[in-house]
Amino acid sequence: MNILFVCTGNTCRSPMAAAVLSKIADDNDMDLMIDSAGIMAEDGAPASDNAISAMIEMRIDISNHRAHQITNDDIIQADLILTMTEGQKMIIEPLAPKKVFTLNEFAGSYGDISDPYGGDLEEYRETAQEIYDVMVDAAEKIADMINDDNN
Repeated sequence: MNILFVCTGNTCRSPMAAAVLSKIADDNDMDLMIDSAGIMAEDGAPASDNAISAMIEMRIDISNHRAHQITNDDIIQADLILTMTEGQKMIIEPLAPKKVFTLNEFAGSYGDISDPYGGDLEEYRETAQEIYDVMVDAAEKIADMINDDNN
């Protein structure tokens, strides 16, 4: 299964979400292709310093991440696209009906993932924890989808 996380600049939330799911997938032998992109990303920009620091505290390294502007190929190749906000979902959904959800919506919750961009390390920690907490539920749903596909 190919999963794409999308945020605005692809330097904070979507790379953190992709890294958290990658860790969960590795820990649980889930066969996933995971990537992230931004709606207004500057290709090649590094993850923000505070995003890197917040993830290191979770024992996840995103220091090699480089931002990527979402492309039509990304949308076509993804089996599931998870956005950080309802606004991002509204932009992408016409291009990929039935496979775009907000991360919270997919996990059975509501609301947007808060944007720590420009904030201090504590704001990034809070967003990283918010992403981790919702990702546990999202990963269970993804595992169920994989099991359904295999049966």
